[in-house]
Amino acid sequence: MFNSLKEKTAIITGGSRGIGRAIALKFAALGANVAIVYAGNESAAQSVCEEATAQGVIAQAYQCDVSDFQAVKETVTTIKKAFPSVDILVNCAGITKDGLVAVMKEAQFDAVMDTNLKGTFNFIRQCTPIFMKNHHGKIINISSVAGIMGNAGQANYAASKAGVIGLSKSVARELASRNVCCNAIAPGMIQTDMTAAFSEEDSIVQQIPLGRMGKPEEIAELAAFLAGDGSNYITGEVIRVDGGLAI
Repeated sequence: MFNSLKEKTAIITGGSRGIGRAIALKFAALGANVAIVYAGNESAAQSVCEEATAQGVIAQAYQCDVSDFQAVKETVTTIKKAFPSVDILVNCAGITKDGLVAVMKEAQFDAVMDTNLKGTFNFIRQCTPIFMKNHHGKIINISSVAGIMGNAGQANYAASKAGVIGLSKSVARELASRNVCCNAIAPGMIQTDMTAAFSEEDSIVQQIPLGRMGKPEEIAELAAFLAGDGSNYITGEVIRVDGGLAI
């Protein structure tokens, strides 16, 4: 099978919806067991597990506040006991609390940073000893073109996603000697709950050279490549999947 992930196990945060869901189902189709980490929508997470299990893999859901260091530690420990291995980590959990910086409340800024950036660190921190011991592993962090080019009204979100890029590059340098690759994907306008208010006629969509929003499955295709053996010599990269928006 092309880029097979058979017998590998992936932890996917934010795996119950949007991009995370698409990645989980793509990985399952390629033979990977999946641990779906979700914030609150248990039914959505279980639905993903049912679809993944139908592919003949192991799939289980875990509720976890990714911003809580201790909760993440306990969740990863539980996943280690339930699966034969942990080979891949996809950090996809993310939130938005948009507002202009002149009126943004501290709580808005902190909440986005805690989930998007600290949450990414927390899972990397807990999975790193596993990857180092095994002398292999793939870490895929979902950033955003907002973290590259900024976006008015999203100072907190852009800052968190820019932080994910810096974190990814640093982790790539630290873990390269242990054969662990860490890369970031920077999606543009993707059809998810976060962009439900936009249509193809909106001005920001009109600015996309390819003329449309992307699909979660198009992010999943790249994630699958980065998780597979074909990307063993790629680390520390930030790859845009944005239809040319950030050219």
